[in-house]
Amino acid sequence: MPVEIPEEDLYELQARLRRRDEEAPLMVTDLKQWIYCRRILYYLTCLPDVRPTTYLMEVGRQEGELEESRELRRAFSRYGLENGRKEFRLHLSSARLGLRGVVDMVIWLDEEQPPEVIPVDFKFSRTVGAHVQLQLAAYALLLEEASGRPARRGFIYQIPLRKAVEVSFSAALRRKLEKTLHEMRQVMQGEQLPPPARKFSQCAVCEFRRFCNDVSPAV
Repeated sequence: MPVEIPEEDLYELQARLRRRDEEAPLMVTDLKQWIYCRRILYYLTCLPDVRPTTYLMEVGRQEGELEESRELRRAFSRYGLENGRKEFRLHLSSARLGLRGVVDMVIWLDEEQPPEVIPVDFKFSRTVGAHVQLQLAAYALLLEEASGRPARRGFIYQIPLRKAVEVSFSAALRRKLEKTLHEMRQVMQGEQLPPPARKFSQCAVCEFRRFCNDVSPAV
């Protein structure tokens, strides 16, 4: 049964998706859209008032809020840690990266030498794809810049599986993130329509399909 979304909450969700800070125009969540189809970022940038709020987006948001309440009772051993300090829904922004976002949870290891910071992203998913790892790495860069602490690893918490998957922030992953952010900024600045997704099956379920008149199923 579809989730009932109060009208005022729907407006707030849509407004939150439209808002883009001038110094940090990219949102961490844009990385997922970029990996799925580069045109979505173009539409969000050039046509910011047409973004629909889908059922799956709302379900993910609600599950994330429920997971936060569960996390308050959860032991650090779930993440292979003995102790730490948890902080939820931390807002981060970087003018240098042109990036901002809200990380679901941060674990501060104050007693480590040097002190460490660990981002945790709650996902209503059974897989950990490349886009999810890029998003987590983006939170790591934002946390490092804001706190001055190293972020050597993070966790994707898969809600359906009740499982924490560790992601190491390797030099290769960091380079991939920097390259991806550079390409995204170029699209935003140039306002040129990127090519469509490689597979039409992706287009078939895309909320922006009606704007792409140059894609069709392969014959």
